[in-house]
Amino acid sequence: MTYHQITFEERYTLGLLRQRGLPPAAIARVLDHHRSTIGREVRRNRARSDGSYRPQLADWYARGRRAQSRNQRFTAVEWARIHALLREDWSPEQVAGWLRRQGELAISHETIYRYIWADKRLGGHLYTHLRGARKQRRKRYGRYDSRGRLAGKRPISTRPAAADARAEVGHWEADTMLGAGQAGPCVLSLVERKTGYLVLGKLQQRTSAEVNRRAQPLIQVQPHPVRTSTVDNGTEFHEYAALERATATRFYFATPHHAWERGTNENTNGLLRQYLPKRRSMAHLTQQDCTRIAAKLNRRPRKRLGYRTPEECYAR
Repeated sequence: MTYHQITFEERYTLGLLRQRGLPPAAIARVLDHHRSTIGREVRRNRARSDGSYRPQLADWYARGRRAQSRNQRFTAVEWARIHALLREDWSPEQVAGWLRRQGELAISHETIYRYIWADKRLGGHLYTHLRGARKQRRKRYGRYDSRGRLAGKRPISTRPAAADARAEVGHWEADTMLGAGQAGPCVLSLVERKTGYLVLGKLQQRTSAEVNRRAQPLIQVQPHPVRTSTVDNGTEFHEYAALERATATRFYFATPHHAWERGTNENTNGLLRQYLPKRRSMAHLTQQDCTRIAAKLNRRPRKRLGYRTPEECYAR
């Protein structure tokens, strides 16, 4: 009798025969398996709750056990390292790419995903550190205001080629993020195009005066010159000329309703929503919270940076 693993179809037949009251020896003859194989199958894969044998549940248990055995080629110390990085909200792809770049461990992101879901089935919480599906982006048609204040603005088409090509550090994108509601406290995000380095500022309200008050010191403390900043046409950026005079940063404006022209900022805002959900009020958010969130994202490796972190690349 040649040994082979029990298939789902055989588990289904096994379940039916058990319901009809056939003894293990008879079931073994029908399935052409040794009697001990049938006994072991029932014993290892029966329901934990009541001890019954359910084919679909038994197959799930068996597949989970095989996946777990594949993971055993990595040591407990290596998995502890992976755990620590996942708890920093790194994606499995970022974990795998960064460990490979550091020369620490060669593991695929698929293996890490399997491990996360196995951990969830056992009651673990690693899956909570995965970034959920991004919600549909909000169209901001109501924010565009063409009344005089933006006359003479620089269109994105005139932005320096070095900014378009991400050829040098110093070209940024800026935006504001709301929480619950359309007014009140919010966050100003500034992200550097080449490195993805992020700076956040807490705003008490989304007005041009508040944006200028918060943006000016954030720009002035940067170790690299902030040459340009690309923004949308929201009214909170209408006083950009005063900010230009204070910081020597030249502002450029994206085409209305063309969010992809500020792709770095749009992508970063998606990452930020993991920590600042759209439906949550930002009234109790502090500047310290903003600084902590920015640091967390700046220390997360990025695929486009060769699994270096924005912090590493910006510090060069």
